[in-house]
Amino acid sequence: MVQATSLPRNEAGIEAAIETLKQRFGGRLQTGQAICEQHGHTTTWIVNQAPDAVVFPTSTEEVSEIVAVCAEHGVPVIPFGTGTSLEGHVNAPAGGICIDMMRMDKILAVHAEDLDVVVQPGVTREQLNTYLRDQGLFFPIDPGANASLGGMAATRASGTNAVRYGTMKDNVLSLEAVMADGGVIRTAQRAKKSSAGYDLTRLLVGSEGTLGLITELTLKLQGIPEAIRSARCSFRTVDDACRAVMMTIQYGIPVARIELLDALSVRAANAYSGLDLPETPLLLLEFHGSDAGVVEQSDMFASIAEEFGGFDIAATSTPEERNKLWQARHDMYWASLQLRPGAKGISTDVCVPISKLAECVGAARDKAEGMGLMAPIVGHVGDGNFHALLLIDMDSSTERQKADEFVGWLNDLAISMDGTCTGEHGIGQGKRPYLQKELGPAIRYMAAVKAALDPENIMNPGKILEI
Repeated sequence: MVQATSLPRNEAGIEAAIETLKQRFGGRLQTGQAICEQHGHTTTWIVNQAPDAVVFPTSTEEVSEIVAVCAEHGVPVIPFGTGTSLEGHVNAPAGGICIDMMRMDKILAVHAEDLDVVVQPGVTREQLNTYLRDQGLFFPIDPGANASLGGMAATRASGTNAVRYGTMKDNVLSLEAVMADGGVIRTAQRAKKSSAGYDLTRLLVGSEGTLGLITELTLKLQGIPEAIRSARCSFRTVDDACRAVMMTIQYGIPVARIELLDALSVRAANAYSGLDLPETPLLLLEFHGSDAGVVEQSDMFASIAEEFGGFDIAATSTPEERNKLWQARHDMYWASLQLRPGAKGISTDVCVPISKLAECVGAARDKAEGMGLMAPIVGHVGDGNFHALLLIDMDSSTERQKADEFVGWLNDLAISMDGTCTGEHGIGQGKRPYLQKELGPAIRYMAAVKAALDPENIMNPGKILEI
């Protein structure tokens, strides 16, 4: 099990910073035990490491003030969005000040003609898409949870639509960020491309708050498609389903979403969401385009699926039926917990080249069964990314040890297949041991960037790197 190692605390600095910030922010700075623990990590098995105080800014200027005070006293700064990250990203191993961005929730500008939007980091993806709907626009990145857009950028999130629309790194045009000294920078303009200098936007996207705090984002938008069609298809084996995915991608069918549920996940979805699907591996797909185009695409997929033994194939353009299927997919975490009441769900993810997907998913399933672990598997298989949710009795040291062994084994397997230990969850604390295995000497250069931009190591210390 990942050990959330504590780092040295600067007690005098923390006390001085809290006193200064209390005078400035009054009731918007809280030090109560309950609220601090709520801002330590709670959606993972990594032990909760609470900050010493939580402050709620409403503007970039206020974030800059907070960071400047922390920099003066050498106090750690930990950014917080909605708290849905899974690898200990918001823990405070050295104590310090948590900056909760959720009151920075304004949509600042929509440039419909340019297909972009400017938002504060506390805006959630559902909030943004509700706001955009009457303008015929949407933001496509969909990690499942109603995460904040700042947090999604910080962890380089993706989700079900990534196979067509890419991940956060592909959809952020520019950022405003507060750096470790309290200075404010803008990484780019709104132009769709630029060759001007180092790409600081991509450097900060995925940096998990270790280099700077995102306080504003300019995001790409898409037009709501003329037609949307969903399809589902069951298979006898995971291998058959994965081979159908590979063929679909290789044929160039412009799938918007293509999701895999293994037999255990389908059983959970049937029970939790009131579905009646064959309890065998399942693919869920979505096609975006014209009325004729989405029918053609779904028919092409059906032909491919039949080659690999696909059955119970169905497609629909009815919003109610589509939403029911995709809501069941998004509810998979809660559905899976019902498979073993009282267990805790430990979610991990890897990503491999799509040619290795069937082998990796099959090996993960066999490994879990061989270890006596219940681990439903779902995945954004159009880009080789999948998740195993280990259902663990946390009071059992034997089960915790097995879960830890499985997670380490799966990370190592993905890396051995030229894949990655995390397709979208990020590194945080939980994946740090595997980053070195994956990237080797590159870690030294990451550490050099960190040292240059945050020489006092106050920006979310203990995440990504072993410092």
